Amino acid sequence: MIPADSLITFIIASLVLINSPGPDLIFVITQSAVHGARTGILVTLGLVSGLIFHTLLVAFGVAAIILASQTAFTVLKVLGAIYLLYLAWQSFNAHAEKLSAEKNIPKTAIQLYRRGIIMNLTNPKVTVFFLAFLPQFVSAENGSIVTQVFILGSLFMLLGLSSFIMIALAAGKFGNWLNQSEKAQLYLNRFASFVFVGLALNLLI
Repeated sequence: MIPADSLITFIIASLVLINSPGPDLIFVITQSAVHGARTGILVTLGLVSGLIFHTLLVAFGVAAIILASQTAFTVLKVLGAIYLLYLAWQSFNAHAEKLSAEKNIPKTAIQLYRRGIIMNLTNPKVTVFFLAFLPQFVSAENGSIVTQVFILGSLFMLLGLSSFIMIALAAGKFGNWLNQSEKAQLYLNRFASFVFVGLALNLLI
Protein backbone atom coordinates (compact mmCIF):
# COMPACT_ATOMS: atom_id res chain seq x y z
CA MET A 1 0.00 0.00 0.00
CA ILE A 2 1.00 3.60 -0.57
CA PRO A 3 2.23 5.24 2.68
CA ALA A 4 -0.15 7.75 4.27
CA ASP A 5 2.39 10.61 4.11
CA SER A 6 2.81 10.05 0.36
CA LEU A 7 -0.96 10.09 -0.12
CA ILE A 8 -1.31 13.34 1.84
CA THR A 9 1.45 14.96 -0.23
CA PHE A 10 -0.20 13.68 -3.41
CA ILE A 11 -3.59 15.11 -2.40
CA ILE A 12 -2.16 18.54 -1.58
CA ALA A 13 -0.13 18.72 -4.79
CA SER A 14 -3.08 17.49 -6.85
CA LEU A 15 -5.47 20.09 -5.43
CA VAL A 16 -3.01 22.89 -6.15
CA LEU A 17 -2.46 21.73 -9.72
CA ILE A 18 -6.14 21.01 -10.42
CA ASN A 19 -7.18 24.47 -9.29
CA SER A 20 -4.39 26.33 -11.10
CA PRO A 21 -5.46 28.28 -14.22
CA GLY A 22 -5.35 26.09 -17.31
CA PRO A 23 -7.40 25.35 -20.47
CA ASP A 24 -9.77 22.88 -18.76
CA LEU A 25 -10.39 25.07 -15.72
CA ILE A 26 -10.87 28.21 -17.83
CA PHE A 27 -13.29 26.34 -20.11
CA VAL A 28 -15.37 25.02 -17.21
CA ILE A 29 -15.50 28.46 -15.57
CA THR A 30 -16.43 30.15 -18.85
CA GLN A 31 -19.22 27.77 -19.81
CA SER A 32 -20.62 27.67 -16.27
CA ALA A 33 -20.60 31.45 -15.95
CA VAL A 34 -22.27 31.99 -19.33
CA HIS A 35 -24.46 28.90 -19.80
CA GLY A 36 -25.07 27.79 -16.21
CA ALA A 37 -23.59 25.31 -13.74
CA ARG A 38 -25.23 22.34 -15.53
CA THR A 39 -23.07 22.95 -18.59
CA GLY A 40 -19.88 23.13 -16.55
CA ILE A 41 -20.71 20.00 -14.54
CA LEU A 42 -21.47 17.92 -17.65
CA VAL A 43 -18.22 19.04 -19.31
CA THR A 44 -16.40 18.22 -16.07
CA LEU A 45 -17.84 14.68 -16.05
CA GLY A 46 -16.48 14.23 -19.57
CA LEU A 47 -13.05 15.60 -18.68
CA VAL A 48 -12.76 13.28 -15.67
CA SER A 49 -13.93 10.26 -17.69
CA GLY A 50 -11.16 10.95 -20.18
CA LEU A 51 -8.61 10.63 -17.38
CA ILE A 52 -9.43 6.91 -17.12
CA PHE A 53 -7.72 6.39 -20.49
CA HIS A 54 -4.60 8.30 -19.42
CA THR A 55 -4.46 6.42 -16.11
CA LEU A 56 -4.56 3.08 -17.94
CA LEU A 57 -1.72 4.14 -20.24
CA VAL A 58 0.44 5.28 -17.36
CA ALA A 59 -0.38 2.30 -15.12
CA PHE A 60 0.69 -0.36 -17.60
CA GLY A 61 3.39 1.78 -19.21
CA VAL A 62 5.18 2.63 -15.97
CA ALA A 63 4.83 -0.94 -14.70
CA ALA A 64 6.39 -2.29 -17.90
CA ILE A 65 9.28 0.19 -17.71
CA ILE A 66 10.05 -0.65 -14.07
CA LEU A 67 9.97 -4.39 -14.74
CA ALA A 68 12.14 -3.99 -17.86
CA SER A 69 14.88 -1.75 -16.49
CA GLN A 70 15.60 0.35 -13.45
CA THR A 71 17.77 2.54 -15.67
CA ALA A 72 14.86 3.16 -18.02
CA PHE A 73 12.69 4.13 -15.06
CA THR A 74 15.37 6.57 -13.90
CA VAL A 75 15.46 8.09 -17.38
CA LEU A 76 11.67 8.42 -17.27
CA LYS A 77 11.87 10.22 -13.93
CA VAL A 78 14.54 12.63 -15.23
CA LEU A 79 12.47 13.39 -18.34
CA GLY A 80 9.45 13.87 -16.10
CA ALA A 81 11.36 16.33 -13.92
CA ILE A 82 12.45 18.28 -17.01
CA TYR A 83 8.84 18.44 -18.19
CA LEU A 84 7.66 19.66 -14.78
CA LEU A 85 10.31 22.39 -14.85
CA TYR A 86 9.05 23.37 -18.30
CA LEU A 87 5.50 23.62 -16.91
CA ALA A 88 6.86 25.74 -14.05
CA TRP A 89 8.48 28.11 -16.54
CA GLN A 90 5.24 28.33 -18.53
CA SER A 91 3.16 29.03 -15.42
CA PHE A 92 5.60 31.64 -14.13
CA ASN A 93 5.51 33.51 -17.43
CA ALA A 94 1.79 33.08 -18.12
CA HIS A 95 -0.29 36.20 -18.63
CA ALA A 96 -3.84 36.81 -17.46
CA GLU A 97 -6.46 35.74 -19.98
CA LYS A 98 -9.90 37.08 -20.72
CA LEU A 99 -12.61 34.47 -20.46
CA SER A 100 -14.61 34.22 -23.67
CA ALA A 101 -17.73 32.16 -24.35
CA GLU A 102 -18.26 30.09 -27.47
CA LYS A 103 -21.44 30.92 -29.33
CA ASN A 104 -22.06 27.37 -30.57
CA ILE A 105 -21.64 25.46 -27.34
CA PRO A 106 -23.49 22.08 -27.49
CA LYS A 107 -26.76 22.01 -25.57
CA THR A 108 -27.66 18.39 -24.86
CA ALA A 109 -26.22 16.47 -21.91
CA ILE A 110 -24.65 13.83 -24.18
CA GLN A 111 -23.01 16.48 -26.37
CA LEU A 112 -21.57 18.33 -23.37
CA TYR A 113 -20.30 15.11 -21.78
CA ARG A 114 -18.76 14.00 -25.09
CA ARG A 115 -17.18 17.43 -25.50
CA GLY A 116 -15.33 16.99 -22.19
CA ILE A 117 -14.10 13.50 -23.11
CA ILE A 118 -12.83 14.63 -26.51
CA MET A 119 -11.07 17.63 -25.00
CA ASN A 120 -9.24 15.35 -22.58
CA LEU A 121 -8.41 12.48 -24.95
CA THR A 122 -7.07 14.79 -27.67
CA ASN A 123 -4.70 16.51 -25.26
CA PRO A 124 -1.43 14.53 -25.24
CA LYS A 125 -0.11 16.82 -22.50
CA VAL A 126 -2.39 15.04 -20.02
CA THR A 127 -0.63 11.71 -20.56
CA VAL A 128 2.78 13.38 -20.42
CA PHE A 129 1.77 15.14 -17.20
CA PHE A 130 0.58 11.87 -15.64
CA LEU A 131 3.87 10.22 -16.66
CA ALA A 132 5.77 13.03 -14.93
CA PHE A 133 3.51 13.32 -11.88
CA LEU A 134 2.34 9.86 -10.81
CA PRO A 135 5.63 7.87 -10.82
CA GLN A 136 7.15 9.94 -8.02
CA PHE A 137 4.48 8.59 -5.66
CA VAL A 138 4.96 4.99 -6.81
CA SER A 139 7.44 2.47 -5.41
CA ALA A 140 7.98 -1.21 -6.21
CA GLU A 141 8.39 -1.74 -2.45
CA ASN A 142 4.73 -0.82 -1.88
CA GLY A 143 3.27 -3.63 -3.96
CA SER A 144 1.77 -3.75 -7.46
CA ILE A 145 2.78 -0.74 -9.58
CA VAL A 146 -0.42 -0.98 -11.62
CA THR A 147 -2.56 -0.97 -8.47
CA GLN A 148 -0.71 2.04 -7.05
CA VAL A 149 -1.14 4.04 -10.25
CA PHE A 150 -4.84 3.11 -10.37
CA ILE A 151 -5.25 4.32 -6.79
CA LEU A 152 -3.47 7.60 -7.50
CA GLY A 153 -5.27 8.10 -10.81
CA SER A 154 -8.65 7.44 -9.22
CA LEU A 155 -7.84 9.81 -6.36
CA PHE A 156 -6.78 12.50 -8.83
CA MET A 157 -10.05 12.03 -10.75
CA LEU A 158 -12.11 12.27 -7.56
CA LEU A 159 -10.31 15.44 -6.50
CA GLY A 160 -10.69 16.92 -9.98
CA LEU A 161 -14.37 16.05 -10.13
CA SER A 162 -15.20 17.55 -6.73
CA SER A 163 -13.09 20.67 -7.33
CA PHE A 164 -14.49 21.38 -10.80
CA ILE A 165 -18.09 20.79 -9.71
CA MET A 166 -17.68 23.30 -6.86
CA ILE A 167 -16.09 25.77 -9.27
CA ALA A 168 -18.91 25.23 -11.79
CA LEU A 169 -21.52 25.89 -9.10
CA ALA A 170 -19.79 29.10 -8.05
CA ALA A 171 -18.77 30.17 -11.57
CA GLY A 172 -21.45 32.86 -11.88
CA LYS A 173 -19.51 34.87 -9.31
CA PHE A 174 -16.05 33.35 -9.43
CA GLY A 175 -15.84 33.48 -13.23
CA ASN A 176 -16.43 37.21 -13.29
CA TRP A 177 -13.88 37.75 -10.50
CA LEU A 178 -11.20 35.72 -12.26
CA ASN A 179 -11.93 37.48 -15.53
CA GLN A 180 -11.60 40.92 -13.96
CA SER A 181 -8.69 40.26 -11.63
CA GLU A 182 -5.38 39.97 -13.49
CA LYS A 183 -3.55 39.84 -10.14
CA ALA A 184 -5.57 36.79 -9.04
CA GLN A 185 -4.55 34.88 -12.17
CA LEU A 186 -0.95 36.05 -11.82
CA TYR A 187 -0.69 34.86 -8.20
CA LEU A 188 -2.29 31.49 -9.01
CA ASN A 189 0.08 30.95 -11.94
CA ARG A 190 3.14 31.87 -9.85
CA PHE A 191 2.02 29.55 -7.04
CA ALA A 192 1.53 26.71 -9.52
CA SER A 193 5.01 27.41 -10.89
CA PHE A 194 6.60 26.89 -7.47
CA VAL A 195 4.61 23.67 -7.01
CA PHE A 196 5.90 22.34 -10.35
CA VAL A 197 9.49 23.17 -9.32
CA GLY A 198 9.01 21.38 -6.02
CA LEU A 199 7.61 18.31 -7.75
CA ALA A 200 10.49 18.27 -10.22
CA LEU A 201 13.08 18.44 -7.43
CA ASN A 202 11.26 15.74 -5.48
CA LEU A 203 11.24 13.52 -8.56
CA LEU A 204 14.99 13.97 -9.10
CA ILE A 205 15.95 13.52 -5.45
